[in-house]
Amino acid sequence: MPTIRAAVCREFGQPLSIEDVTLADPGPGELEVTLAACAICHSDISYADGAWGGFLPAVYGHEAAGHVSRLGEGVTGYAVGDRVLVTFMRACGACPSCVTGHPSTCELPRDRTAGPLSAADGSPMEQGLGSGAFAEKVVVEPSQIARLPDDIALDVASTLACGVVTGIGAVVNTAGLRPGQSCVVIGAGGVGLNAIQGARLAGARRIVAVDMSEAKLEIAREFGATDGVLASDDKPWRAAKAIIGGGADAVFVTVGAIPAYDTAMRYLAPHGKLVMVGMPATGALSSYEPGIVSAIGQQMLGSKMGDVVIQRDIPWLVDLYRQGRLKLDELVSGRWTLDQINEAIADTKTGGARRNVIVF
Repeated sequence: MPTIRAAVCREFGQPLSIEDVTLADPGPGELEVTLAACAICHSDISYADGAWGGFLPAVYGHEAAGHVSRLGEGVTGYAVGDRVLVTFMRACGACPSCVTGHPSTCELPRDRTAGPLSAADGSPMEQGLGSGAFAEKVVVEPSQIARLPDDIALDVASTLACGVVTGIGAVVNTAGLRPGQSCVVIGAGGVGLNAIQGARLAGARRIVAVDMSEAKLEIAREFGATDGVLASDDKPWRAAKAIIGGGADAVFVTVGAIPAYDTAMRYLAPHGKLVMVGMPATGALSSYEPGIVSAIGQQMLGSKMGDVVIQRDIPWLVDLYRQGRLKLDELVSGRWTLDQINEAIADTKTGGARRNVIVF
């Protein structure tokens, strides 16, 4: 069993510590990936801050890319040296969600404290989000990975593992946005920018970005937003509706902020869809007037990981990138070493970063 360096969360809300931890050998149906890069997602930060609870100590990180370095018994279709994307989406292939084409919500219970990671003294350690990718290596299942071509840099490719598929998938898979429709994207961070890209790819007529920062609205325009509205304006939904010429066909909330959820329905047209992507802390509540939603036929949809199917959607997105139709390089706002992970997290928390990437 190899010893690897990892960023460990030992106390919620405190800096991560760089430690030597033990990674188990890949068992039957598992493989080991030596990582080249892992992007920092706000979900990792939320977990490390204790927003959703969980077992400690833990190693988080779930947007990664690297090379297959060892194969467990029975693994086929991959070889040592293959360049792969690593996600947290383990799919059993047999539960109701998996067999109906929704593997991102696989229902098989898993004990992440019984995973491949353990502390130097042998005590259990949680493999955060089933990946534990703030580390030099991971042991995962084949359902979590997708092959990558040689002409995409692995630090850039890592963004595909969560932020890109979550944003684009929310538009294409969950909402089914059609050419000529209009949408509002609340939050112009990493996921929001990819929802904007998804709307552009879907042929949206108007794509209105809403954010607290004028600088982020300018970046949103670079990714395909036709218009921007400051969330701090008085009743910003009125400005969005004036731009669109009525309510939006779809509104995507890509931040985990309750005020964003409380006002999101106000942007919608009758029969419009509210797509809930950002995840507030456990116990946080939002409120709506259900009579209005019912009376004008609006819909409220949850979207986990953009309802992505890895083996279907990653090759499609990689092809779009290779054609120059999908921005990935522009998503990487900073590259950091593992020893700098706390500084990278602090930079991400300022709200200015698109995606900070840990490079091994």
